[in-house]
Amino acid sequence: MGISGKLYSFLYLRGFRVWVSYRTQTVLTVLGWVLPVFTYYFVGTSLGNRLVTEIGVKDYTAFFTVGLAFQGYVSSVISTISQRLRNEQLYGTIEYYVISRTGTIGFLLYSALWGLVLNTVNAVVILAIGYALGADYHINILSTLLILVLLLISTLGIGMLAGAVTMITKQGNPISLFFNTFTNLLAGTVFPITVLPIYIRYISYAIPLTWALQGLRESTLEGLSISKLGNTIIILIIFDLILIPLGVLSYNYAFKKAREKGSLSEY
Repeated sequence: MGISGKLYSFLYLRGFRVWVSYRTQTVLTVLGWVLPVFTYYFVGTSLGNRLVTEIGVKDYTAFFTVGLAFQGYVSSVISTISQRLRNEQLYGTIEYYVISRTGTIGFLLYSALWGLVLNTVNAVVILAIGYALGADYHINILSTLLILVLLLISTLGIGMLAGAVTMITKQGNPISLFFNTFTNLLAGTVFPITVLPIYIRYISYAIPLTWALQGLRESTLEGLSISKLGNTIIILIIFDLILIPLGVLSYNYAFKKAREKGSLSEY
């Protein structure tokens, strides 16, 4: 099967068609995108501009819409990889990918694509609602795309780590849970990390999303160019250089150990 066939299989057959076949889940997913935007909008308007300005935010609606739109890339890609891996274990088809030409890394990359596509729709919807609610965007396309790509590369590394944990534990994934649940709290998704206690702020600095959101807000709300976002871009590149090799090694090691134990299809 060529690349186009694999894209068709992973994106359309195993991604889109499965997603829309569960209509209730589809509706709940879309509501899960939309409702938080209005929740935080009314939180912002009820706090008032004076209080929001005191925590260093000029336009809270624009601040949280960018945070929610791009935080979703992290949660959706990691969740998609872990869930797809878990499903293949339950279906008893994971061994097929080990012996196929796609391979385990190819399986991971193609699985991540659906999460990427789904969250792109999510991001567009959230940003559009934010614009309708008064958010003022000044998007520098090049710097926004560069930071987003760097964020996705680091997210893929974390996704590999999450997949390795899923392969070994055969059950709930603490890495996926951490990044899906706590990035909203620690990465400055809906409030600036400067309001966090200093010791918690140090933890947030160790999360790529924290730096990516800072850069994405500067590129989408202030229109800053790549040259003016140099420090943020360098930090994200360092995250990528650490997380991708670590993720590949962990992912391959988990599959190797599972094959040696003959536990690939166990669940």
